[in-house]
Amino acid sequence: MLEDFQNWVQINELQELFSDSRDGETIDKEMFRFVRSDYFDDTFAYDGELGAIYSPKGTLLRIWAPTAQNVEVLIFSDTLTAVASQTFKMTAKPKGVFELFLPGDQHGTIYNYKVTFFNNHESVTVDPYARAVTVNGTKTVIADLSRTNPAEWGERMPPFGIPEEAIIYELHIRDFSISPSSGIKNKGKFLGLTEKNTKTAEGYTTGLDYLIDLGITHVQILPMFDYASVDETDLEKPQYNWGYDPLNYNVPEGSYSTDPFHPFTRIAEMKQMIKALHDSGIRIIMDVVYNHVYDPQEQALERTVPGYYYRYNQDGTLANGTGVGNDTASERHMMRRYIIDSITYWTKEYHIDGFRFDLMGIHDIATMNAIRDALDDIDPSIILIGEGWEMQTPLAENLMAIQLNAENMPRIAHFNDSIRVVLKGSDFGDEKDKGFISGKNYQEDLLLRNIKGAMHLPSHGTYIEPEQVIQYVEAHDNLTLYDKLLRSNPDDAEEIRIKRHTLATSIILLAQGVPFIHGGQEFLRTKEGDANSFQSSDEINQFEWDRVVTHQQSVKYIQGLIALRKREYLFRLHTPTEIEEHFTTLSQNFNIVAFSLKDRSKEFIVIINGNENDTTFRFEKQSYSVLVDDNRVYLEGKDIPMEMESYFVGAHTVAVLLRKIKSKPTV
Repeated sequence: MLEDFQNWVQINELQELFSDSRDGETIDKEMFRFVRSDYFDDTFAYDGELGAIYSPKGTLLRIWAPTAQNVEVLIFSDTLTAVASQTFKMTAKPKGVFELFLPGDQHGTIYNYKVTFFNNHESVTVDPYARAVTVNGTKTVIADLSRTNPAEWGERMPPFGIPEEAIIYELHIRDFSISPSSGIKNKGKFLGLTEKNTKTAEGYTTGLDYLIDLGITHVQILPMFDYASVDETDLEKPQYNWGYDPLNYNVPEGSYSTDPFHPFTRIAEMKQMIKALHDSGIRIIMDVVYNHVYDPQEQALERTVPGYYYRYNQDGTLANGTGVGNDTASERHMMRRYIIDSITYWTKEYHIDGFRFDLMGIHDIATMNAIRDALDDIDPSIILIGEGWEMQTPLAENLMAIQLNAENMPRIAHFNDSIRVVLKGSDFGDEKDKGFISGKNYQEDLLLRNIKGAMHLPSHGTYIEPEQVIQYVEAHDNLTLYDKLLRSNPDDAEEIRIKRHTLATSIILLAQGVPFIHGGQEFLRTKEGDANSFQSSDEINQFEWDRVVTHQQSVKYIQGLIALRKREYLFRLHTPTEIEEHFTTLSQNFNIVAFSLKDRSKEFIVIINGNENDTTFRFEKQSYSVLVDDNRVYLEGKDIPMEMESYFVGAHTVAVLLRKIKSKPTV
């Protein structure tokens, strides 16, 4: 009886507010104001399970639509039919929820919702919580997800170590395998990342084996949820997109499957990819885009509760801090709830190991901390990172999930653009701008602060622990590092350009924090000067596996640095206190940065020469062996330990020396 009474109050309150003789435009404006009020959020916040709740005996459909007068379920006989074969009216429940129970095994049933609002407007929409869809994501499909699991799917991988042990490698599903030189059969597909023993024509390793050999711990994959900009019905036509245009947040992208017309193929094949990576010891960070949607008017969230899920300016227009026409409102209960539900769904159902938040600064701190808490309940070692840029959105700065508020978001990492800029110069404005590796003077102090984990850059980011700092010099957007050097140092000989490039990657892998490598950075990836290749051709975006052959020395060098970092804890210290205890600055003058990392058993001396000339660096006379020199790594030491008080370091290179410390005998 209490439930019926609450339901009656809800329906009649909305009817009284919006079902009168006023004109439709007035009703619409008042409704939009009402759904964005604190009263609405507090009154209709709902915490029960939403979407299609499947069991073999029947499926409960549940949708949150508090401004709807009624909701109907439209059942379709096949994936392409436009007219419903059956229609069922849902039952209104408290908190704006509507329900319908469909008896029997409904796996494969195709449905959408028809929502009628109090102003008599109607919308037909996919389920916002859809987990399977038809081609191009136009209809929802009920799924028994257990039927999509690969053989021996099992449980999640064991928890990872400390975040600083991660070495993140960013790639795009299509880029990675689409090249004719990849040797991969399932080009541009999830399954392309499952193939073993793939090689170039010259016999060099590609694909999954290449990632294993490289030694990275995590692949960060550009958006692989269902996005809107690729027509899945015509994949023979050349189409490309990075995927930052969300359509159905909880469904894999169909163009990456071998059959986008079959609703469960994309799910099964994505799981096969994840299993293949996990079986190879590589974890997956999923790039997610909850900060905006592709088409704000057609998005399922908007078509279900108009005006609720986005931020608006005072004049009633959509906020545009993202630069793509809309910002989602993570501070509202059900938008926050939606993001958390989506993240935990991917984590539990697909065994995802981490999440990279696109334009995280659009979101609020409370939401990001709530996500961290929800992931901790599953596995505290799940990595959570994002772009903590400050965005011009209607949210108070002290509430934004930005670098300047990092101290209020423990165990959430931010991309550190300070080290990126100090190394190569700005990516914006003057493309010829230079950094430490390209010849800009007086960068030593700022570079050293970044190498120490960016703990002492309060005007840039209020980091409280090195795991909050993603150290990088190149990512999928902007010019690749190689192309940037072509702009900033056009007169360089190719040999010098390679050295500058390799110097930057060396610094990233030797810095405190969490290193991040853009896929192909190790073989000097180029996109022919295209700084925003989000919808450019395969020829621009593809992994040119032939460059692995051309730049084999660089690839081997990066493999060696990764192995060195993984072996030596001093290069991945876990707390600011540890960094202060073990890190000593030796030099920061005349384009030379040198430091020592020392514990009771060993000492590393790292010398970074950003000059165009070779240099001799002097230090206290001790017995050292050489681990890194002239873009080569010697994990067992280039020389037997010998007495040294200086070392010759080539232009644009790094040297790493090791001194073993003999323990004093105990009495």
